[in-house]
Amino acid sequence: MSETTALPIVQHYIDGQAVVSASGRTAPVFDPALGEQTKQVALANGAEIDAAIGAAKAAFPGWRDTSITKRQQVLFRFRELLNERKGELAEILTAEHGKVLSDALGEITRGLEVVELATGFPHLIKGEYSEQVSTGVDVYSTKQPLGVVGIISPFNFPAMVPMWFFPIAIAVGNTVVLKPSEKDPSAANWLAELFTEAGLPAGVFNVLHGDKEAVDGLLEHPDVKSISFVGSTPIAKYIYETASRNGKRVQALGGAKNHMLVLPDADLDLVADSAINAGFGSAGERCMAISVVVAVEPVADELVEKIKSRMSQLTVGDGRRSCDMGPLITEVHRDKVAGYIDVAITDGADVVVDGRGIDVDGASEGFWLGPTLIDKVPLTSRVYTEEIFGPVLSVVRVHSYEDGVALINNGAFGNGTAIFTNDGGAARRFQNEVEVGMIGINVPIPVPVAYYSFGGFKDSIFGDSKAYGLQGFHFFTREKAVTARWLYPSHGGINLGFPQN
Repeated sequence: MSETTALPIVQHYIDGQAVVSASGRTAPVFDPALGEQTKQVALANGAEIDAAIGAAKAAFPGWRDTSITKRQQVLFRFRELLNERKGELAEILTAEHGKVLSDALGEITRGLEVVELATGFPHLIKGEYSEQVSTGVDVYSTKQPLGVVGIISPFNFPAMVPMWFFPIAIAVGNTVVLKPSEKDPSAANWLAELFTEAGLPAGVFNVLHGDKEAVDGLLEHPDVKSISFVGSTPIAKYIYETASRNGKRVQALGGAKNHMLVLPDADLDLVADSAINAGFGSAGERCMAISVVVAVEPVADELVEKIKSRMSQLTVGDGRRSCDMGPLITEVHRDKVAGYIDVAITDGADVVVDGRGIDVDGASEGFWLGPTLIDKVPLTSRVYTEEIFGPVLSVVRVHSYEDGVALINNGAFGNGTAIFTNDGGAARRFQNEVEVGMIGINVPIPVPVAYYSFGGFKDSIFGDSKAYGLQGFHFFTREKAVTARWLYPSHGGINLGFPQN
């Protein structure tokens, strides 16, 4: 028996239980801090795709017709179990993603916010009622679930991003097939098992592991009514176009290139701290990371020095060792991100801090790249135009507020942005003029709380619906309008004319 075949295999979770895959296909799962494969994950075939969707379809009528009170009780129990045992989940995230334990716990806390929002679903799916719209006629609306919904989630937040969707989808009566990233798949199974323990009936929440075959299976299957996705812009566009062509409701959140506009009156110590936190937290592997600091002169030189001095204080290493920043998810991704440093040098930028070859508190085989700071990045460089998705922070210098806003608005993405200033008028003007979906004022990562919705503009979103918040409830329900007349013992007889009222 080879070493690889002896590794445990993460299996599908279908109809309330683990299901051993018969596809014969697997993908490696690594511990990024050790640089070694620790597991395998099954990759679904057509029969397994059908089985997961079939289980969700079979469970839908019973869950749809389960009372609101009962559904709410299950959600409350899930919330309590998750809060009690979030430490277990954090360890899974660190072992497969690499983020430090404190960051993993923060991810779970933000996901818990959506679970807590979902527990209040009865108030958010109430219909409306109008009495006597015509003589003896009433009109009312109801909001009902869609059916089987598909969720396709990315590697960077294997717990939080699925929780942006499935608590709301399940609360309002849908059944779910979740396809997590094959790079860190175990969190999805853990969440599904916990929900079963909380009393969720079998088949309501299923986890299907796989690659493009599983994704396309969800996009094309006629029994899947909607798709929720977070990932890169090219894949988000593909998801949107393919699922829409197959008649599905779609919310597809794509990539980003987030700017932080720094005005000359800003507190530069606050700015430097915020740039470190927003640029290098989670090793920069997040769509809301600040990747470009736009400094309005004359503050750039001083700000670059403040950021540089703080970077020297960061410890990079194994997330289980109280380090500040962990490794990147895979060796391939680490090498891709590191390649942008060479691009910057070729394009004439100033590499202030090079994160390659740094000393780390961890195994030398880990997928390491330290925090990197690049100043005077040309706007034509791929370092500026492309989403790097790693711990690489660029600095661009501009002469005015107007130049900074124009720079942000000319970009292809519109996910998140921030302005740092002590001028309330400038901040108010910025929030009105900037073409970005999520805006921070002296807040570097403006991820909305659960009762506001998450999503950007332009190439950062495809489809009309953002994630969670009220838009999440609208997305996972459809409205019926009922016009009712209860006849009195005597009525007016037959009339074949077009209804006038």
